[in-house]
Amino acid sequence: MTHPTAMVLACYAQGGRGLDDAALWSVEIHLDACARCRECLAREVTPATAELLDRVALSLDQAISTSPLPAPRRTRAGAAHRRLFVRTLLPWLAMTVAVLGCGVLLDFAEPGLPSLVLLLAPVAPLPGVAVAWSRRTDPVWELIATTPAAGLAMVLRRTLAVLVVVLPALLVAGVSTGTSLGLVLLPCLAFTAATLALGAFIGVRRAAVGLAVAWCLSVLLPSVATGSLSPVLRPGSNAAWGAAVVALAVTVPLAGTRFRRLTSGN
Repeated sequence: MTHPTAMVLACYAQGGRGLDDAALWSVEIHLDACARCRECLAREVTPATAELLDRVALSLDQAISTSPLPAPRRTRAGAAHRRLFVRTLLPWLAMTVAVLGCGVLLDFAEPGLPSLVLLLAPVAPLPGVAVAWSRRTDPVWELIATTPAAGLAMVLRRTLAVLVVVLPALLVAGVSTGTSLGLVLLPCLAFTAATLALGAFIGVRRAAVGLAVAWCLSVLLPSVATGSLSPVLRPGSNAAWGAAVVALAVTVPLAGTRFRRLTSGN
Protein backbone atom coordinates (compact mmCIF):
# COMPACT_ATOMS: atom_id res chain seq x y z
CA MET A 1 0.00 0.00 0.00
CA THR A 2 1.43 3.39 -1.02
CA HIS A 3 0.76 6.07 1.59
CA PRO A 4 0.43 9.75 0.65
CA THR A 5 3.37 11.90 1.69
CA ALA A 6 3.22 14.38 4.54
CA MET A 7 3.19 17.23 2.00
CA VAL A 8 0.18 15.74 0.19
CA LEU A 9 -1.69 15.28 3.48
CA ALA A 10 -0.88 18.88 4.45
CA CYS A 11 -2.27 20.14 1.14
CA TYR A 12 -5.35 17.97 1.59
CA ALA A 13 -5.90 19.36 5.10
CA GLN A 14 -5.85 22.88 3.62
CA GLY A 15 -8.77 22.11 1.32
CA GLY A 16 -6.84 20.33 -1.42
CA ARG A 17 -4.80 23.37 -2.41
CA GLY A 18 -2.27 22.37 -5.08
CA LEU A 19 -3.79 18.91 -5.70
CA ASP A 20 -5.65 17.95 -8.85
CA ASP A 21 -8.89 16.00 -8.86
CA ALA A 22 -7.21 12.63 -9.39
CA ALA A 23 -4.88 13.20 -6.43
CA LEU A 24 -7.76 14.30 -4.20
CA TRP A 25 -9.78 11.22 -5.16
CA SER A 26 -6.87 8.84 -4.47
CA VAL A 27 -6.19 10.45 -1.07
CA GLU A 28 -9.84 10.18 -0.05
CA ILE A 29 -10.03 6.52 -1.09
CA HIS A 30 -6.82 5.79 0.82
CA LEU A 31 -7.99 7.56 3.98
CA ASP A 32 -11.13 5.41 4.08
CA ALA A 33 -9.02 2.30 4.60
CA CYS A 34 -5.90 3.60 6.39
CA ALA A 35 -6.16 4.57 10.08
CA ARG A 36 -2.47 5.55 10.20
CA CYS A 37 -2.89 8.21 7.51
CA ARG A 38 -6.04 9.50 9.17
CA GLU A 39 -3.99 10.08 12.33
CA CYS A 40 -1.36 11.92 10.30
CA LEU A 41 -4.07 14.03 8.69
CA ALA A 42 -5.48 14.93 12.11
CA ARG A 43 -2.08 16.39 13.05
CA GLU A 44 -2.09 18.57 9.94
CA VAL A 45 -5.48 20.17 10.72
CA THR A 46 -5.27 23.82 11.71
CA PRO A 47 -6.32 24.81 15.26
CA ALA A 48 -9.35 26.69 13.90
CA THR A 49 -10.55 23.63 11.97
CA ALA A 50 -9.96 21.36 14.97
CA GLU A 51 -11.98 23.71 17.19
CA LEU A 52 -14.82 23.76 14.64
CA LEU A 53 -14.87 19.95 14.48
CA ASP A 54 -14.94 19.71 18.27
CA ARG A 55 -17.92 22.10 18.46
CA VAL A 56 -19.80 20.14 15.81
CA ALA A 57 -19.12 16.83 17.57
CA LEU A 58 -20.23 18.25 20.94
CA SER A 59 -23.39 19.67 19.40
CA LEU A 60 -24.26 16.34 17.78
CA ASP A 61 -23.66 14.45 21.03
CA GLN A 62 -25.97 16.79 22.93
CA ALA A 63 -28.68 16.59 20.24
CA ILE A 64 -28.57 12.79 20.19
CA SER A 65 -28.62 12.45 23.99
CA THR A 66 -31.55 14.85 24.47
CA SER A 67 -33.69 13.77 21.51
CA PRO A 68 -36.62 11.44 22.28
CA LEU A 69 -36.50 7.92 20.93
CA PRO A 70 -38.25 7.57 17.57
CA ALA A 71 -41.73 6.14 17.87
CA PRO A 72 -42.13 2.80 16.11
CA ARG A 73 -44.16 3.17 12.95
CA ARG A 74 -45.76 0.58 10.81
CA THR A 75 -44.31 0.45 7.34
CA ARG A 76 -46.51 1.10 4.35
CA ALA A 77 -45.64 -2.32 2.98
CA GLY A 78 -46.71 -4.04 6.21
CA ALA A 79 -49.98 -2.10 6.31
CA ALA A 80 -50.56 -2.95 2.65
CA HIS A 81 -50.10 -6.65 3.39
CA ARG A 82 -52.73 -6.50 6.14
CA ARG A 83 -55.16 -4.57 3.93
CA LEU A 84 -54.65 -7.11 1.17
CA PHE A 85 -55.51 -10.03 3.46
CA VAL A 86 -58.47 -8.41 5.21
CA ARG A 87 -60.08 -6.63 2.26
CA THR A 88 -59.30 -8.91 -0.63
CA LEU A 89 -57.91 -12.30 0.28
CA LEU A 90 -60.17 -13.15 3.22
CA PRO A 91 -63.49 -12.95 1.27
CA TRP A 92 -62.10 -15.25 -1.43
CA LEU A 93 -60.92 -17.74 1.16
CA ALA A 94 -64.30 -17.62 2.88
CA MET A 95 -65.99 -18.29 -0.45
CA THR A 96 -63.66 -21.24 -1.09
CA VAL A 97 -64.46 -22.79 2.28
CA ALA A 98 -68.17 -22.25 1.69
CA VAL A 99 -68.01 -23.96 -1.73
CA LEU A 100 -66.18 -26.92 -0.22
CA GLY A 101 -68.86 -27.11 2.46
CA CYS A 102 -71.52 -27.21 -0.24
CA GLY A 103 -69.57 -29.98 -1.94
CA VAL A 104 -69.62 -32.03 1.25
CA LEU A 105 -73.38 -31.55 1.60
CA LEU A 106 -73.97 -32.56 -2.03
CA ASP A 107 -71.83 -35.66 -1.58
CA PHE A 108 -74.11 -36.73 1.27
CA ALA A 109 -77.28 -35.70 -0.56
CA GLU A 110 -76.37 -37.37 -3.89
CA PRO A 111 -74.05 -40.30 -3.15
CA GLY A 112 -74.48 -41.59 -6.70
CA LEU A 113 -72.70 -38.60 -8.21
CA PRO A 114 -68.91 -38.34 -8.41
CA SER A 115 -67.38 -36.79 -5.32
CA LEU A 116 -67.56 -33.03 -5.67
CA VAL A 117 -64.90 -32.69 -2.99
CA LEU A 118 -62.45 -34.54 -5.25
CA LEU A 119 -63.51 -32.54 -8.29
CA LEU A 120 -63.17 -29.20 -6.50
CA ALA A 121 -59.92 -29.97 -4.66
CA PRO A 122 -57.49 -29.05 -7.48
CA VAL A 123 -59.07 -25.65 -8.12
CA ALA A 124 -59.91 -24.81 -4.49
CA PRO A 125 -56.79 -22.69 -3.81
CA LEU A 126 -56.73 -20.97 -7.20
CA PRO A 127 -59.08 -18.03 -6.41
CA GLY A 128 -56.99 -17.11 -3.38
CA VAL A 129 -53.70 -17.54 -5.24
CA ALA A 130 -55.02 -15.43 -8.12
CA VAL A 131 -55.65 -12.41 -5.89
CA ALA A 132 -52.60 -12.90 -3.66
CA TRP A 133 -50.20 -11.38 -6.23
CA SER A 134 -52.08 -9.20 -8.66
CA ARG A 135 -51.95 -5.50 -9.52
CA ARG A 136 -55.72 -5.59 -10.09
CA THR A 137 -56.51 -6.44 -6.46
CA ASP A 138 -53.66 -4.73 -4.59
CA PRO A 139 -53.96 -0.90 -4.44
CA VAL A 140 -50.24 -0.45 -3.72
CA TRP A 141 -48.95 -3.32 -5.81
CA GLU A 142 -46.26 -1.25 -7.56
CA LEU A 143 -44.90 -0.06 -4.21
CA ILE A 144 -44.74 -3.58 -2.80
CA ALA A 145 -43.33 -5.07 -6.00
CA THR A 146 -40.31 -2.75 -5.83
CA THR A 147 -39.35 -3.55 -2.23
CA PRO A 148 -36.39 -5.88 -1.52
CA ALA A 149 -38.77 -8.46 -0.02
CA ALA A 150 -40.84 -8.70 -3.19
CA GLY A 151 -40.58 -11.31 -5.90
CA LEU A 152 -40.76 -15.07 -5.44
CA ALA A 153 -40.36 -14.93 -1.65
CA MET A 154 -43.44 -12.73 -1.26
CA VAL A 155 -45.43 -14.83 -3.75
CA LEU A 156 -44.62 -17.95 -1.75
CA ARG A 157 -45.55 -16.30 1.55
CA ARG A 158 -48.90 -15.16 0.21
CA THR A 159 -49.54 -18.54 -1.39
CA LEU A 160 -48.74 -20.19 1.93
CA ALA A 161 -51.32 -17.95 3.60
CA VAL A 162 -53.90 -19.29 1.14
CA LEU A 163 -52.88 -22.93 1.67
CA VAL A 164 -52.99 -22.55 5.46
CA VAL A 165 -56.74 -21.99 5.11
CA VAL A 166 -57.54 -24.20 2.11
CA LEU A 167 -55.62 -27.35 3.04
CA PRO A 168 -57.28 -27.82 6.47
CA ALA A 169 -60.67 -27.20 4.84
CA LEU A 170 -59.91 -29.85 2.23
CA LEU A 171 -58.68 -32.22 4.92
CA VAL A 172 -61.90 -31.84 6.90
CA ALA A 173 -63.98 -32.24 3.74
CA GLY A 174 -62.08 -35.37 2.73
CA VAL A 175 -62.40 -36.98 6.15
CA SER A 176 -66.09 -36.11 6.33
CA THR A 177 -66.88 -37.73 2.98
CA GLY A 178 -64.47 -40.63 3.29
CA THR A 179 -62.57 -39.75 0.12
CA SER A 180 -58.88 -40.44 -0.42
CA LEU A 181 -56.85 -37.74 1.32
CA GLY A 182 -54.05 -38.21 -1.17
CA LEU A 183 -56.37 -37.45 -4.08
CA VAL A 184 -57.72 -34.47 -2.19
CA LEU A 185 -54.43 -32.84 -1.18
CA LEU A 186 -51.99 -33.78 -3.96
CA PRO A 187 -54.03 -32.31 -6.86
CA CYS A 188 -54.52 -29.15 -4.79
CA LEU A 189 -50.75 -28.76 -4.34
CA ALA A 190 -50.07 -29.66 -7.97
CA PHE A 191 -52.41 -27.00 -9.32
CA THR A 192 -51.02 -24.43 -6.88
CA ALA A 193 -47.46 -25.13 -8.04
CA ALA A 194 -48.60 -25.12 -11.68
CA THR A 195 -50.22 -21.71 -11.17
CA LEU A 196 -46.97 -20.25 -9.83
CA ALA A 197 -44.83 -21.89 -12.52
CA LEU A 198 -47.08 -20.71 -15.33
CA GLY A 199 -47.72 -17.39 -13.59
CA ALA A 200 -44.03 -16.51 -13.82
CA PHE A 201 -44.54 -16.13 -17.57
CA ILE A 202 -48.14 -14.98 -18.08
CA GLY A 203 -49.09 -13.62 -14.64
CA VAL A 204 -50.44 -15.48 -11.62
CA ARG A 205 -54.02 -14.29 -12.16
CA ARG A 206 -54.12 -15.41 -15.79
CA ALA A 207 -52.51 -18.73 -14.90
CA ALA A 208 -55.02 -19.41 -12.14
CA VAL A 209 -58.01 -18.53 -14.33
CA GLY A 210 -56.70 -20.56 -17.26
CA LEU A 211 -56.00 -23.66 -15.19
CA ALA A 212 -59.37 -23.44 -13.44
CA VAL A 213 -61.25 -23.15 -16.74
CA ALA A 214 -59.23 -26.00 -18.26
CA TRP A 215 -59.97 -28.27 -15.28
CA CYS A 216 -63.66 -27.47 -15.29
CA LEU A 217 -64.04 -28.10 -19.02
CA SER A 218 -61.90 -31.23 -19.21
CA VAL A 219 -62.62 -32.97 -15.89
CA LEU A 220 -65.26 -31.43 -13.62
CA LEU A 221 -68.13 -30.90 -16.05
CA PRO A 222 -67.64 -34.20 -17.96
CA SER A 223 -67.52 -36.13 -14.68
CA VAL A 224 -70.76 -34.55 -13.46
CA ALA A 225 -72.45 -34.99 -16.85
CA THR A 226 -71.55 -38.68 -17.18
CA GLY A 227 -71.87 -39.52 -13.49
CA SER A 228 -68.45 -41.16 -13.59
CA LEU A 229 -65.31 -39.88 -11.93
CA SER A 230 -62.48 -38.94 -14.28
CA PRO A 231 -59.58 -41.43 -14.47
CA VAL A 232 -57.18 -38.75 -13.24
CA LEU A 233 -58.91 -38.82 -9.84
CA ARG A 234 -59.44 -42.54 -9.47
CA PRO A 235 -57.48 -44.67 -6.97
CA GLY A 236 -53.97 -45.38 -8.18
CA SER A 237 -53.29 -41.90 -9.56
CA ASN A 238 -51.66 -40.68 -6.37
CA ALA A 239 -48.16 -41.42 -7.67
CA ALA A 240 -48.72 -39.36 -10.80
CA TRP A 241 -50.03 -36.41 -8.78
CA GLY A 242 -47.11 -36.67 -6.37
CA ALA A 243 -44.62 -36.65 -9.23
CA ALA A 244 -46.37 -33.62 -10.70
CA VAL A 245 -46.12 -31.76 -7.39
CA VAL A 246 -42.37 -32.44 -7.13
CA ALA A 247 -41.66 -31.50 -10.76
CA LEU A 248 -43.64 -28.27 -10.60
CA ALA A 249 -42.20 -27.31 -7.21
CA VAL A 250 -38.70 -27.61 -8.70
CA THR A 251 -39.70 -25.50 -11.69
CA VAL A 252 -41.03 -22.53 -9.68
CA PRO A 253 -37.67 -21.32 -8.23
CA LEU A 254 -36.05 -21.50 -11.67
CA ALA A 255 -38.39 -18.76 -12.91
CA GLY A 256 -38.43 -16.83 -9.64
CA THR A 257 -36.78 -13.68 -11.01
CA ARG A 258 -39.67 -13.11 -13.41
CA PHE A 259 -42.00 -12.28 -10.49
CA ARG A 260 -40.19 -8.93 -10.11
CA ARG A 261 -41.29 -7.69 -13.52
CA LEU A 262 -44.11 -5.15 -13.43
CA THR A 263 -46.07 -6.71 -16.28
CA SER A 264 -49.77 -6.33 -16.98
CA GLY A 265 -50.21 -10.07 -16.81
CA ASN A 266 -49.96 -10.10 -13.01
